[in-house]
Amino acid sequence: MNQTAFNKQIALSWINAFNEHDLEKLLALYAEDAVHFSPKLKIREPETNGQITGKPALRSWWTGAFERIPSLHYKLENLVINDEQILMEYLRKAAGEPDMMIAEILEINDNLIIRSRVYHG
Repeated sequence: MNQTAFNKQIALSWINAFNEHDLEKLLALYAEDAVHFSPKLKIREPETNGQITGKPALRSWWTGAFERIPSLHYKLENLVINDEQILMEYLRKAAGEPDMMIAEILEINDNLIIRSRVYHG
């Protein structure tokens, strides 16, 4: 399997793990020192300036999200993939909230996500 095909599997695994709220499967896709940026993180935890680093911080962030929004679900709309990056576009769905289009870029190195950046529509 070439790198682009492998990266597609990472993207599909990411969406599935997130929608299952399976934190272990989700974290397994990330490097130990992965960096994540999100506008929601910047709002909810302003001291981070929107950026966290490492699996413990990712675990804490997503645990909180899954607890706050148990109905949170992403509907994959589009993937653009090359050997080093994945651009995912997905629709964020949560009970009682309007749907929100999101784009997220995942940077891949050694078959793990090393950096992710979320863009809200």
